[in-house]
Amino acid sequence: MTTTNSTADVGSAYLTSLQQQQSKNNSNTGAAGSALGKDAFLQLLVTQMKNQNPLDPQENGEFVAQLAQFSSLEGIQTLNSSVTSIAAAFQSSQALQASSLVGRNVMVQTDKAMVDTSKDMKGSVNLTASSTATSVGVYDKDGKLVRTLELGSQAGGKVDFTWDGKGDDGTALAAGTYTFKATASIDGTATAMTTNLPASVTSVTMGSNGAEMTLNLAGLGSVPLSKIQSIGI
Repeated sequence: MTTTNSTADVGSAYLTSLQQQQSKNNSNTGAAGSALGKDAFLQLLVTQMKNQNPLDPQENGEFVAQLAQFSSLEGIQTLNSSVTSIAAAFQSSQALQASSLVGRNVMVQTDKAMVDTSKDMKGSVNLTASSTATSVGVYDKDGKLVRTLELGSQAGGKVDFTWDGKGDDGTALAAGTYTFKATASIDGTATAMTTNLPASVTSVTMGSNGAEMTLNLAGLGSVPLSKIQSIGI
């Protein structure tokens, strides 16, 4: 009596045929690799079942293992699709957020600011410890000290200050870029402190390949979104 081909022989021959066809398709499309797709994998599995030798059927363990491989392949492809969808949604959300920031004022840690001296400018000093004497010096574009804001004794933390755009003699100063230098007396030693100053968002640069979005600020250049202390109107 002549018996049908064994599962291994039929499966091997069919697998070789599918891989050759996959390689041909990849060559035509420019795709790399020769991995079987889920449809080809399922075709192989069905063909193996159809061509089993009834006198020597496929082992249950082998059959379950192939089903597990198919399940894993399906799960990975579904996961990849979900991640791609999430990434697209995140980019859309980031673009919407970016468009809403243009024209708004933000607070950023810096020592320079473009100031409209016709109205009050608000900033803050980052005190690392309690200070018995705290002050902020305002310098014009030529580096000349035009105003000293005395803030007195302060506890550690963020200390707010306001500049009315006037010099020490009470005269209104021209609008432009000014530098702010904060000093605190900590344990009897004059210590430089950092300042948070306002800036206007002129444009936004979207991050690519996972890079962080950056804000382009008037007079300051590009600053990462994570460096922004607060966002105003």
